Amino acid sequence: GPLSERPLMEVRLGELHTWISTCNFSPQGLLGAVQKAWSSYCTKYIHVRRGGPAGISMLLAGYCLLSYGWNYQHLRQHRWRKYH
Repeated sequence: GPLSERPLMEVRLGELHTWISTCNFSPQGLLGAVQKAWSSYCTKYIHVRRGGPAGISMLLAGYCLLSYGWNYQHLRQHRWRKYH
């Protein structure tokens, strides 16, 4: 099919620049991409017949990494002043 309709995992490395240039980077397009990614995540890991802890644990791990990234500057400064 056309390059713009292919998912990211099916795009070859040489076609990546062309594929990115066909993406819609408007606020509405970005919101649609986030909604599509969330929907596919829920379909694959959350709304399954015999689900396991993988979907929820991935969300928890992602939140922990994101929270650490947000607080890294504060944690780094506190680390040096802790014992002095």
